[in-house]
Amino acid sequence: AIACGIAAGRDYGSNTHAALISRGLAEITRLATTLGGRAETMMGLAGVGDLVLTCSNTKSRNYSYGLRRGSGKDHATAMAESAGVVEGVNNTAAVMALAERYGVEMPIVSAVNDLLHHGADLDSAIGALLSRPLKGEGGMWADQPLSADLSTDDRPA
Repeated sequence: AIACGIAAGRDYGSNTHAALISRGLAEITRLATTLGGRAETMMGLAGVGDLVLTCSNTKSRNYSYGLRRGSGKDHATAMAESAGVVEGVNNTAAVMALAERYGVEMPIVSAVNDLLHHGADLDSAIGALLSRPLKGEGGMWADQPLSADLSTDDRPA
């Protein structure tokens, strides 16, 4: 949701939004199944339903925080303007620790984590995602990188 907010704040278009949601679902499904969760759960309301809502609604604190960051506000300002706890800010580091421990590739979470906790430049974090090698999807749970060519997105000139 933070990544989708950042993309919206940077005026990336709906293709990027859809790619982040679908690849984000693949990332969280890989982690969940590695930890013993069921893929079917991730495809229901608790997974894709929650993901679509939180990645698309300005009432989502994580999405709204990302929107403010993508619009150029720094972390402190974006947090101060939040209407409550932005769970994703702290949870991102915890998710990355689990992913690293179990060897699960999570490039979107990694990029957001680098931005939030390791001082990565916003445009560098986005660039790292967009420059990943293109490969076939290989199925929802295959360990494949982003396969959409976002360089031709519908971002305004």
